[in-house]
Amino acid sequence: MMQFLKNNKKFTIPLGILLVLAVAFFALRGGGNSQEQFQTTKVEKGELIATVGATGTVRARQSATLVWQTSGAVEKVNASVGDLVAADAVLASLSPTSVSQNIIIAEADLLNAQKVLEDLLESDTARAQALIVLRAAEDEYTRANDLYEAMLAGDYEYETVVYTTVRGMRIPTVETVTVEQVDEETLADAKADMELKKAKYEDAQRTYDRIKEGPNPADVAAAQARVNAAQATLDMARLTAPFVGTVTDARPLAGDQVTAGTLGFRVEDLSSLLVDVEISEVDINSIAVGQPVTLTFDAILGSDYRGVVTQVAQSGNILQGVVNFTVTVEIADADEQVKPGMTAAVNITVKELKDVVLIPNRAVRLVDGKRVVYVLRDGLPVMVEVRLGSSSDTMSVLVDGDVKEGELIILNPPAVFDTSGGPPFMQ
Repeated sequence: MMQFLKNNKKFTIPLGILLVLAVAFFALRGGGNSQEQFQTTKVEKGELIATVGATGTVRARQSATLVWQTSGAVEKVNASVGDLVAADAVLASLSPTSVSQNIIIAEADLLNAQKVLEDLLESDTARAQALIVLRAAEDEYTRANDLYEAMLAGDYEYETVVYTTVRGMRIPTVETVTVEQVDEETLADAKADMELKKAKYEDAQRTYDRIKEGPNPADVAAAQARVNAAQATLDMARLTAPFVGTVTDARPLAGDQVTAGTLGFRVEDLSSLLVDVEISEVDINSIAVGQPVTLTFDAILGSDYRGVVTQVAQSGNILQGVVNFTVTVEIADADEQVKPGMTAAVNITVKELKDVVLIPNRAVRLVDGKRVVYVLRDGLPVMVEVRLGSSSDTMSVLVDGDVKEGELIILNPPAVFDTSGGPPFMQ
């Protein structure tokens, strides 16, 4: 046909006739088995696993970077990379002669503070002394009060010393003098003395009450604070492990000169490895604690690892207008090949459905805002509206639609079919 038109340039054919001829031409070429024109697959029941994927970086559950807090010369190094260390283990220390004076003095302060604290907790001396002071204060207050009341009652007696001369010698004699009326100044002095001794007695009673059943908690707290302060100053000359972990970085060598802020060690708890991933706000509501996870690593070829979601953030992070939520995954079967800092590809299984009718995603089209598939019936494609549920990367669950198990569904349908029975045309 095309050759005929080229050889007869002056020959004209109406446009409508030309279209009819073209349709007839392609219809003849497309004749044969319609099933062979399309890629098809049978509609079957199966299992659908819906996942949400992301990438993240491996980290230890606990991690600590230890830096020097003062200047000095490194005297001892007790740990190296790969060592498992206990909590509070001294990893390295500075020479005592190279540190500042306040650190040297702190050792003596620590010993004194520890002794004070021990005395508070173990010794009964303070209680016994407080009881003696209380009794003495009570006696003084009782005498002063009795004297004041006697002056008020006009029955005040006091003893005085009278000297008599016998054969030229002065001999003292104690005599009791009764006073029926006391002047106002003497009475005021007696009252003031009584009130002072009463106050001292009450103070002594409060002191004894605080420690009679044991050391005063406030005193113990103060003594413990002094111990902690001295210990903190002394610890500036050493680096200690804050928890049980593995040394993953070790910098100091014996003889090194260090200053405040110099990196010493990195300690990590490798017994539990985690991966933090950022999940889009579109998918976050499908993520829940306890969901199973599959992890792969570019650095570990041919191995898949299992994990579980342990934490889902309840507030999002906005970065360049995109809202993401942090989800933490714990690796359940990590081995020595998995190391902090590695990049992990994470697939979280958010839903697992069994014995459901599955529709391949590549077979679904959108027509007039509705999802449709094309089913091959009697050799002809038939458009069927469908409603889909959960989906994975390749499949979706058929929730509603006139599609039967075992029917052939077209995987590569064009946008629009010619429903007259002829071949399909793209529009």
